[in-house]
Amino acid sequence: MLDSINEGVFTVDLERRITSFNRAAERITGVPRDQAVGRRCSEVFRASICEGACALREAMATGRAPAPRSIYIVDAAGERIPVRISAAVLRDGEQRVVGGVETFQDLRPIEALRRQLRERRGFGDIVGRSPAIARLFEVLPQIARSDATVLIEGPSGTGKELFARALHDLSHRRNRPFVAVNGGALPDTLLESELFGHRAGAFTGADRDRAGRFAAADGGTLFLDEIGDVSPAMQVRLLRVLQERTFEPLGSSTPVRVDVRLVAATNRKLAELVRAGTFREDLYYRIHVVHLEIPPLRERREDIPLLVEHFVEQFNRLHDRELEGPTPEALALLLDYDYPGNVRELRNAIEHAFALCSGGPIEPRHLPAAIRDRKRAEADAAGLAGLRLEEVERRLIEDALRRHDGHRGRVARELGLDPSTLYRKIRRLGLAPPPRDGRRRRPAT
Repeated sequence: MLDSINEGVFTVDLERRITSFNRAAERITGVPRDQAVGRRCSEVFRASICEGACALREAMATGRAPAPRSIYIVDAAGERIPVRISAAVLRDGEQRVVGGVETFQDLRPIEALRRQLRERRGFGDIVGRSPAIARLFEVLPQIARSDATVLIEGPSGTGKELFARALHDLSHRRNRPFVAVNGGALPDTLLESELFGHRAGAFTGADRDRAGRFAAADGGTLFLDEIGDVSPAMQVRLLRVLQERTFEPLGSSTPVRVDVRLVAATNRKLAELVRAGTFREDLYYRIHVVHLEIPPLRERREDIPLLVEHFVEQFNRLHDRELEGPTPEALALLLDYDYPGNVRELRNAIEHAFALCSGGPIEPRHLPAAIRDRKRAEADAAGLAGLRLEEVERRLIEDALRRHDGHRGRVARELGLDPSTLYRKIRRLGLAPPPRDGRRRRPAT
């Protein structure tokens, strides 16, 4: 049975000599089973913790399983392999400790995914290099390897479904269906039928059986958007599915079992709805196992040029055109706008520009009126004609520093930058530090 799992497993006796070694352990370490059994585990794994902080030694000495930890082992070829280990004791029928067991997970696939996401500008249609997006890219591979329920919170238009798809595509469920449902778009009766299906005759017009979205997503991922808008009655049904992994189609009393990972999303603060009594606390904790928060676009403005470039490339391919990117004046307008509709609104703005621009660069006149007619943006853009992107960036930072009286923290928030990133940009662009940085200082004593 141990040879059928993906994690390495081995057992040891009281002298920490290996007594069993599964197939995954052979694959990860590069050591054949017959060469591992009978040797001390420290000779096979050559890990940094073997001498001083051995997890198996701790487990057998205390009788308790130590906390899982990430370490490096050295394989047969001398390569350092990142693994996550868990150890426990083995007892005989009289509960005496007779040895230990250790499992270890190969972390190389996770680290490879993290490297790919760091090296690229994004994943699929998720584009960005801001600290907020970089942090999300860092945790996505690890979350994807789990089957835990995920709650994604963020304003409308921030791309919550894109993150749900990324989790699915990075998971072992990637070859099974990804099914999306908007929980706020349908009344209860229709949503119940949409999610759970119905039997013929369940209601007027139900002339044949229909499978619901949970059944369609079996083995894969169900993305339930706007979960904060579903009714209390529907919340009860969802809670039962998550607890029991079964549901009953409308008009049927026979439970249907499904294997589905649920990723829920909302543009509301569910914790506030729980306090207000409009969202069930037990359901909240069922879906809040893993939490991702997607920031609004105005809080990560440094991603706007990357997103603009991405959408220009996307629409050029879609329409078989060769439009250039925005002029400095147009880019200044795009950078200045607050985007209440977030990334979706920026994408629509570029699509609007494609409809009006017959060729060449995208100019201010090609942008939507809501972006084009911002008075402050017009004034800023007037002096940016013909400037390179770096100079546009310089002007924007200088202007923000003046407006906020040199308070770098407020400037960073307005521009959607991490304060350390803003400081690096100030140095890289050769900007003179402001006479004061806006922070309060204690009077000298």
